[in-house]
Amino acid sequence: MSQSGVNKGRRRFLIGATSAIGAVGAVGVATPFVASWNPSAKAKAAGAPVKVDISKLEVGQQMIVEWRGQPVWVVNRTPETLSNLEKISSKLSDPESIKEQQPSYAQNSYRSIKPEISILLGICTHLGCSPTYRPEIAPEDLGPEWVGGYFCPCHGSKFDLAGRVYNGVPAPINLSVPPHQYLTDTVIEIGVDGGNA
Repeated sequence: MSQSGVNKGRRRFLIGATSAIGAVGAVGVATPFVASWNPSAKAKAAGAPVKVDISKLEVGQQMIVEWRGQPVWVVNRTPETLSNLEKISSKLSDPESIKEQQPSYAQNSYRSIKPEISILLGICTHLGCSPTYRPEIAPEDLGPEWVGGYFCPCHGSKFDLAGRVYNGVPAPINLSVPPHQYLTDTVIEIGVDGGNA
């Protein structure tokens, strides 16, 4: 066939179609490669760090995130909560957090880097249940001396809003504070033992 008999429209179509299929193929090959850079579910369960944005966490609220397949509670404590933590020391088993359930930067009466933000592993130290968040003051079922905290309905263990265990309950020690650090004022990385505020 002579040059004059070449269908230029058909040639453009074939070149365009081949280019489009090649581009789709390149994206198809690149996507799994880029996705492989993210931590796998197995790595996350094994303890890959988790970033938490607390910018929308209002005072008095709790949010729950998952780290190592376990719940981590992040609470923005009220000024009233912080003052109540000091009032109940005599009712607690380990008010000074002497036993090592927290990193050194959280070994204080608030058990946290920043007093208003509490970060606790949400697993009861008795048999591994997950206590419920009970921030209300003196509810009928917990009595007039309750100033907010965590109550484990399985066996009746009680913890204050710093995760410190009350005297005379089945749980033997305070709730654990996971390793964490502040990347910014509102972003926390759980699973990295940085401790900077």
